[in-house]
Amino acid sequence: MPSGKTLKLILYEGLQFAALIVPIFVVMERFASLIRDVRGRDLTAYWLVVAVSIAYVTSAALLVWVPLKYLILKRRRFISEITQWRPIALAYLILCTLPCFAILIASSKVQVDRGLQLDHFTELPVSLVLVSLICVDIIERIRPFRLIGHSDGLDSDFEMPGPVLTQLEHVTTVTGQLHADEGQNGSTQGHPEVRNGSTSGRWQDLAGSPGRSTFSSRASSAAYLYSSPARRRSYSGPLGFLWRRDGRSEVFVDSFLFWLDTVEMVRVAGEPLVFYSAWVFPIYILAFMSTLRLAIAPHNPLLSSAGFALQDLPFFILRVSLIVVFGYVTPVLYLLKNVLVSLTFIYFTFLSKLRIFKRQSMF
Repeated sequence: MPSGKTLKLILYEGLQFAALIVPIFVVMERFASLIRDVRGRDLTAYWLVVAVSIAYVTSAALLVWVPLKYLILKRRRFISEITQWRPIALAYLILCTLPCFAILIASSKVQVDRGLQLDHFTELPVSLVLVSLICVDIIERIRPFRLIGHSDGLDSDFEMPGPVLTQLEHVTTVTGQLHADEGQNGSTQGHPEVRNGSTSGRWQDLAGSPGRSTFSSRASSAAYLYSSPARRRSYSGPLGFLWRRDGRSEVFVDSFLFWLDTVEMVRVAGEPLVFYSAWVFPIYILAFMSTLRLAIAPHNPLLSSAGFALQDLPFFILRVSLIVVFGYVTPVLYLLKNVLVSLTFIYFTFLSKLRIFKRQSMF
């Protein structure tokens, strides 16, 4: 009976290998059908394209994918020291995503040159390529953690750094001391008496003052708001399940949201007006450039700059051009997202460090 780690390894490797070969076979089969129809139902051209796809997948798997996997699983020194980028993700982009996008561009070019509109590869092939890309991203991020039981500290990877307030102590203000002095008799005036390292008299009376209950309630609220997520998860009750969270499930949400802009851009390329025009070239080229962010490790600070340079700024320029030429083929929401992300990145990264913004101000 294989161990749990072995089963998890087989599952992950099987899913990644399927994500590598299935999109290529599906896209190539559609392209082979297109070539067959263009050539007047020529079956020879169809099977030739299918044979090329099988030969390509076999060569890529045996010459690149399997040796790279072997080096990573054996933890060879020159490959295990790589922490800022992901070799498997980069190999997947080169071996699968790039050929699929190239085939989609070639299918558009063939039909435009022949003056035909037979197939613009909507839905299944394009969605399959992007889902496989997201699947590889999720597997690479969730690989170090178990699938059954607790998440082994994965929740801590998603916590934003912030203050953690565990204890609050009452600090007496000068005004409070003066009011306390007025209510004491003359025998207690002067310096407080010190007994065994602690003060007595008015210093102890302050602890039982009426205002302490109000302070304690406020302190409890503040301690709850600024407490760590581990403390907040300890709350139980009828609605205690609402406080439960697991970082492993959040990996799926983050991955799909991370690629949502690229998915929308590729969807625009599927519009007939866009697909049968020269605009399909910049769309797929820029979409592939945005997928290069997959090779950067999620904790790498370079990911923010890569998102600006490879996605938001080029997508903003391209979307403005598409709206001018074709109308509203892309939602304005994504256009606003690109421009806001670009402006905030430029401001907080470059402009906020200028001397004029370093002066003290009300903002």
